[in-house]
Amino acid sequence: MPTSAICIRRTGLVTSVGLNAAASCAAIRAKVTNPSETRFIDSEGERIMAHAVPLEQPWRGRAKLVRMAALAVQECLAGVARERWDEIPLLLCVAEHERPGRLQGLDDLLFEELQDLLGARFSADSLVVAHGRVSVVVALAQAQRLIGGGVPLVLVAAVDCLLEWPTLGAYERGNRVLTAENSNGFIPGEGAGALLMGVLGGEGGLVCAGTGFGIEKAHIDTEEPLRGDGLSAAIEAGLAQAGCGMHDIDYRVTDLSGEQYYFKEATLALARTLRQRKESFDIWHPAECIGEAGAVAGVAALAVADAAGRRGYAPGPAVLVHMANDAGQRACAVMRFEEAVA
Repeated sequence: MPTSAICIRRTGLVTSVGLNAAASCAAIRAKVTNPSETRFIDSEGERIMAHAVPLEQPWRGRAKLVRMAALAVQECLAGVARERWDEIPLLLCVAEHERPGRLQGLDDLLFEELQDLLGARFSADSLVVAHGRVSVVVALAQAQRLIGGGVPLVLVAAVDCLLEWPTLGAYERGNRVLTAENSNGFIPGEGAGALLMGVLGGEGGLVCAGTGFGIEKAHIDTEEPLRGDGLSAAIEAGLAQAGCGMHDIDYRVTDLSGEQYYFKEATLALARTLRQRKESFDIWHPAECIGEAGAVAGVAALAVADAAGRRGYAPGPAVLVHMANDAGQRACAVMRFEEAVA
């Protein structure tokens, strides 16, 4: 385990199945799901189903993003005195630049609007991390460096939405959205999440033991044969940093959301990294309950693993979280739940 190992102190989560982490994680554990019809029509004239977050007003665009993010951040920082917030770097994870129909202002205006809505300012070390689904692992690596350099707490937050027509329309035309005529697709979603990171204390928690990254040349928009090279490299790097093998991992939580390409990639990567037989090896994918929520997928996966460890229903203490985005970036975080010291 690296000397700058960091731990999840608290989580916040806003999804279509719950407006806080406890409700969302309980619903995901119970496999509760509630997709609803949108106002958007697919190529067959049918309404597209989606996982929308129910807020008190029908906000859209960046206005809804900032309100979802504020809810998650407020939940995550509930135990931190507000006068200390300006000492905490905020690593805000958002959609990658390659995202079709990407909202304007995600790299500059969203951060300021979030601070204004919260009535607070965050540390000058704050960053916007625009890598979509792999953003959370990029942020974890940055948080590891900051905490290793003496920063006591780092807030990793994510917010995203695939329910805007410029984005949804592009995915629907590309046959990537789940419809009555297309079973090889995802149900779009939205949401926000937050993780308060710090050093491991006596109360225990989910520790980041290693991170790894890779690039998949045969990403989903190419016609090259998929071998799982990028994800395999990311997993191998994360395991090496954590000082363990794939057989030491008890279960996996991923961003898989329904597309065959990504399930095939995960299977290939497992075949290339698991060198000792395991009787069982659970794989959890919260997207089956909250939909394809882009940058939120990573935070949701870690929040689910944290809840599983704290509430005692995880298959074991070691969990591997892996993520992939459409541009070919791959990322992995090796986590281990440490019990509280009596």
